[in-house]
Amino acid sequence: MTINNIDVDATIKQVRNQLAKETDLSPAIRSSLEVLLLLVTLLANRFGLNSKNSSTPPSADPNRQKASRAKAERKPGGQPGRRGTTLQPVADPDEIELLPIDRRTLPPGNYRDAGYESRQVVDLDISRVVTEYRAQVLQDERGNRHVAPFPEGVTRPVQYGLGVKVNAVYMSQFQLIPYNRIGDHFWEQMQIPVSTGSIYNFNQEAYARLEPFDHWVRQQLAASHLMHADETGINVGGKRNWLHNASTTEFTFFSPHAKRGGEALDEIGILPAFGGILCHDHWKPYYRYGCSHALCNAHHLRELERAFEQDKQQWAQKMVLLLKVINTATLDAGGHLDDFEAGIYRKRYRALLEEADRECPAPDESQRTGRRGRLPRSKARNLLERLRNFEGDVLRFMVENEVPFSNNQAENDLRMTKVQQKISGCFRSWEGAKMFCRIRSYLSTCRKQGVSASEALRLLFEGKFPRFMQAE
Repeated sequence: MTINNIDVDATIKQVRNQLAKETDLSPAIRSSLEVLLLLVTLLANRFGLNSKNSSTPPSADPNRQKASRAKAERKPGGQPGRRGTTLQPVADPDEIELLPIDRRTLPPGNYRDAGYESRQVVDLDISRVVTEYRAQVLQDERGNRHVAPFPEGVTRPVQYGLGVKVNAVYMSQFQLIPYNRIGDHFWEQMQIPVSTGSIYNFNQEAYARLEPFDHWVRQQLAASHLMHADETGINVGGKRNWLHNASTTEFTFFSPHAKRGGEALDEIGILPAFGGILCHDHWKPYYRYGCSHALCNAHHLRELERAFEQDKQQWAQKMVLLLKVINTATLDAGGHLDDFEAGIYRKRYRALLEEADRECPAPDESQRTGRRGRLPRSKARNLLERLRNFEGDVLRFMVENEVPFSNNQAENDLRMTKVQQKISGCFRSWEGAKMFCRIRSYLSTCRKQGVSASEALRLLFEGKFPRFMQAE
């Protein structure tokens, strides 16, 4: 590793050699220098972590090297056969404005009407719409008043309509815009005064209406054949908490919890009832549940990259290449390999781990000095043992059709949660965190099912659910 043109590894090695030659140093000074060298090594290794060899997100790795794109043979712009989104004229324009010719600008002569040329301008008009309902009142000869019924939901002298609620929840929970800016939007664009308290109430109403969805999506996930799981840290009221995610290509579920491990997963209740294949990043509590497991190889690639760069483990670079080759072969074969070809790759995988065992051996048990339990391992050794002990879960993607190479489904679903934390900094309360998780679960599931976020919220406030929920 090189920092400011200084080869850190070579410098540390040189210092160690000099220490070995100094025979007059006191044991205390020698021990202190060894500790300092260890600290320098640890700090240098941490300095060398980036988005390619650790879980550091690209957004927190501003100095990452970006691969230059090779010049393609295709010309810039839309390619043949693509589905374009070019603006097209509509058959029934809302307004038609006729543009007559000023005949005074024409040369003398006789002219006849030959039709017209048309051009359309697509624009929008953001405006407030106030509907006043006037219920007829009839009074009989005895003075009794009879009032026509108002439409369902119209209960106050003045109230917000469906469109205001849908747009407020859409902007706060889907577009992640802070409450104050949403209020500014309504007032500046439409002269509608909407307070932050009203926006909170709209979100609270959506949360309450989504209770049936909450139960429904848990059941769908528990009954699925393949499920992805992940968790990420969130800030609730200034304290570290966790947001748990369970998802498939069709359904999404988020839940906040103060705990990260088994206690939280048990309370959420999806995994205890799940019997399919669970894809995750080897967080140990997931192995408490009696389902099949598939490990995320994107995590393995990053850890192997770190082992090669920082620990100089040659086997790690070879394993990166092998896993990528297996993934390419699996994709080319349509999603899984036959037993013969899978057996060939398993032999290569095990042979490479045997080579790794020689390069990165386990701690020598003969050096044990009264310590109980497992002797400490290096990060590279821990990774090696995980790849060996969980071979079936690491390579499940090459023999199971639905199992992917990585856990990207869960990580992609969690990404907008991190965006929310960057924008707002935290959830101010547990109520806000729970509202966000339930509403985002609903909107994410709807988008996976082909229902837009706006349509999903409109159905919700109309007291309906999308068809994919009613199809069961």
